[in-house]
Amino acid sequence: MRTDLLGAFLVVAEERHFGRAALRLHLGQSPLSQRIRRLEDDVGARLFHRSTRRVELTAAGEALLARAPAILAAHAEAADEARRAAAGELGRLQVGFTGSATFSLMPSLVATLVRRLPGVRLDLAGELLTPTQVARLTDGTLDVGLLRPPVRGDELAVEVVRSEPLVAVLPAGHPLATRGRVAVADLAGEAFIAYPYDARSVLHDAVEAACLEHGFRPEVTAEVAETATLVSFVASGLGVSLVPASVAALSIEGAVYRDLSDSAVPVELALAWRRDDPSPALARALPIIREHLSAAA
Repeated sequence: MRTDLLGAFLVVAEERHFGRAALRLHLGQSPLSQRIRRLEDDVGARLFHRSTRRVELTAAGEALLARAPAILAAHAEAADEARRAAAGELGRLQVGFTGSATFSLMPSLVATLVRRLPGVRLDLAGELLTPTQVARLTDGTLDVGLLRPPVRGDELAVEVVRSEPLVAVLPAGHPLATRGRVAVADLAGEAFIAYPYDARSVLHDAVEAACLEHGFRPEVTAEVAETATLVSFVASGLGVSLVPASVAALSIEGAVYRDLSDSAVPVELALAWRRDDPSPALARALPIIREHLSAAA
């Protein structure tokens, strides 16, 4: 049912006069009559009784009049939603992120996305290691990821958005916790809580590289994939660890964070998405994410 024909019907129904209706619609009476006849053909029933003095609605016309405003409103709403979806203002965005980015970055980033893109539903998946995010980006179950490079695969675009140092996380009762800063070399011989090797964790490699740079290999007593669990294990006295500085926003009783006094390889955080992803919501979200992470750096 064409909306221009339905709109003409409503004006005639309000005016009960073809001449006045034609003036309102800026049409001649003949083109207006043609529109009403086309609408009647579509409906399959006469909509008006016409005489030389009056225009009255038929039973079919009364029935259509009861529904027509809602039909036109729904049509306008659907067209508006389509335009907003094409502009990236509506839709769904599946966001994955590494656990170590959860505590200082993700709450404020999600709040920014919700404020700037209120019509986009966010599906969030946290505590995902880089290999898992790469697999899910590739198979389409994630649209964008915040992960730790390096990333292999030409089908993904990868953009480093920040670099941060490692810091030591220690049990509060550990002798080194009394210091303002800790040297990586001071951790030689300590039991380490580590990110998993078998899952090809980028942070596992970064921590091992930092220790090897200072002449020792960490003595790993437990491997955990979730950052909050790792810090909880440290707090319970099971060992020490090195984590990205942003993890220090996670406050767990019994764990303390200390800056490193000697150099350690910094770790990077990157955005990743499919190069050929046509999603307008993704195109709209990427500059917002970049802007937020740049301001938060």
